[in-house]
Amino acid sequence: MSTTTPLVGGKPGLSIGQLIDHHARTTPDAIYLSDPATGEEVTYAKLQRACRSFSAQLNKQGILPGDRVAYALNNSAHCVCTILGTLYAGAVITAVNLVSGPSTISHVLHHSLASLVVVDDETRGMIGDLLAESPVEIPVIEVSDALFDNDTDCSATTDVNADGLLMYTSGTTGIPKGVVHTHRSILAGGNNTALAHQLTARDRGLCVLPLYHINGFCVSMIGALVSGGGMVLPKRFSVSTFWSTVVDQKCTWFSIVPTQVSYLLHEETAKPPTPNLRFGRSASAPLSPEVQQAFETRFEVPIIETMGLTETAAQILANPMTEQRKIGSPGIAFGNEVIIADTMFKERPRGEEGELLVRGSNVMRHYRGNEKATSASLTPKGWLRTGDLGRMDDDGYVFITGRIKELIIKGGENIAPREIDDALYSHPDVVEAAAFARFCENYGQKVEAGVKLKDGSILTPKELIELCQGIVGTFKAPEKIHIFPELPKGPSGKIQRLKLVELTE
Repeated sequence: MSTTTPLVGGKPGLSIGQLIDHHARTTPDAIYLSDPATGEEVTYAKLQRACRSFSAQLNKQGILPGDRVAYALNNSAHCVCTILGTLYAGAVITAVNLVSGPSTISHVLHHSLASLVVVDDETRGMIGDLLAESPVEIPVIEVSDALFDNDTDCSATTDVNADGLLMYTSGTTGIPKGVVHTHRSILAGGNNTALAHQLTARDRGLCVLPLYHINGFCVSMIGALVSGGGMVLPKRFSVSTFWSTVVDQKCTWFSIVPTQVSYLLHEETAKPPTPNLRFGRSASAPLSPEVQQAFETRFEVPIIETMGLTETAAQILANPMTEQRKIGSPGIAFGNEVIIADTMFKERPRGEEGELLVRGSNVMRHYRGNEKATSASLTPKGWLRTGDLGRMDDDGYVFITGRIKELIIKGGENIAPREIDDALYSHPDVVEAAAFARFCENYGQKVEAGVKLKDGSILTPKELIELCQGIVGTFKAPEKIHIFPELPKGPSGKIQRLKLVELTE
């Protein structure tokens, strides 16, 4: 099932730089970006000026179209203008995940063949230390107002099929792979968001996720650009200022991840009236139905569950805005095709479990320098293997049942960790939960889980195990539950289930 229309904003066939030029020409005074901390506002005319100025700076640095420019930046107006200015120049912007660790960052900088690294005052030292130990010299520049404030008369000429983004996967199960997206696939990802959520030039989205992650990059930044709307960009997510930012900035929507939904739900501060807010969206990991219903009941804000991947320029599935939302499902396809397939990549009948495959203009071109991984992920007919197991109902809604690599196989029976997660989340004291497999001599694997409880909770592991036994049965229930002050998470806020095995050995 797929729902597809032309680009919501701009014109089909334009590159990202050409789309910026289009908005600067047609709506120059419309506000594209707002920084709630500094009060800075960037109109489309100012955005074009910043992109042209940065493009000229890259030219002075000897950066040519197709060269890789890495950004090690926290969320800020400078970060947005660095990304879009690099794309405007025809170079390939390369994301540096700031929380991935020194060895991964070093791998990204060298595997990408970065010709330049852009830093801010917080990342300058870390990047400098890493490059000091490197056998390859890579120039570094630090962002400043001067980089984005020079009058330069140039236009974007990059072809829409040119490479634009190199973003590395999280690497939780091995060396991170470099996902290559073209201008076309980046814009298709943003368009899928705008299409599914009916975004227009009147919308202002709150982005609290890092722009070095595909959600912040394509959903918030490119989604706003495609629709001709605006984005509000705090430096980072804050429970204490979240709702006041929504109100003060007149945000009409926000994009967060399930762990942030849970943190907001467990915060005692009352939500002020939010008259402009249309909806919130959740992505990057499955959202527990219990958490979603509790959030919507308390805050009276509809949460649209979605699903996306780095390899698909973010969103592939979303619950519709005007039709029925199905709690527990990330929805239907918007802007691309999805099927549930067997091991031969043939579509399975509705209701039967298989691997979720996706095909569309938002799918990556390849993994950089990794032909083996590319051929394993992209089928001859152009389907991307997501690695997610699920089923599709008669209405085309997908229900994710687990990850192929995360399935717990106990005594020959497949157990989806999501089922145990949802049972744990049914208790109001559980803020975070993740089930995982542990080696077992008798059954091959056994079920354990890690949880974070709300402050002051006196809930015991024994009580949680009994809760799970009552919901999923004794065979599937965890044999042991580990209480953590915080579960390990990646940059998007997704709980890293496989790391729990190491932390509990």
